[in-house]
Amino acid sequence: MTEFWFYFKLGLEHVLDWQAYDHVLFIIVLCAAYTFNAWRKLLLLVTLFTAGHTISLLLANYGVVSVSSYWIECLIPITIAITALFNLFTAGKEKKAEKLGLFYIATLFFGLIHGFGFAGYFNMISEDNDILHLLEFALGIEAAQIIVVILTLILGFIVQTLFRFNKRDWVLVISSIVIGLVIPMLIDNCFT
Repeated sequence: MTEFWFYFKLGLEHVLDWQAYDHVLFIIVLCAAYTFNAWRKLLLLVTLFTAGHTISLLLANYGVVSVSSYWIECLIPITIAITALFNLFTAGKEKKAEKLGLFYIATLFFGLIHGFGFAGYFNMISEDNDILHLLEFALGIEAAQIIVVILTLILGFIVQTLFRFNKRDWVLVISSIVIGLVIPMLIDNCFT
């Protein structure tokens, strides 16, 4: 039981580490367009992201796939920027955006990319190739993502209720802030 908590806590802390905030930015921008009423869709998106994460961790952990860390570090901010841009172009057009099953597939794919970013870290902390430890780590990641989702939804609710932002403006502001934070990551990771 102590090993479970060890790996669970590692997954939790790894996502919530403010020095590695790229994961948090992705989750924020992923859920910015949703409210508490759409919790099922949000849970599906977050779980798809975790599934992608876990698949790539498994593939990397067992040596099935090896991806250059340069490309992964470059692709991670690109996935965040793409998601934020998607929000900017679809803000206020819920019906059109929700019909895009491609968004769910893209979220799974982006989870794969982000998971490869965690692969090196997980290999450093895991002395063996125990799949159970990897799943415990993934549960910690999922729990941390749900924490970020809940905090983002609460903040969105407060801003939209107290400050009278409409949902479209909220999505535009959050997505723009995330793009502003991602640009330096893109420059550092892709152009140096």
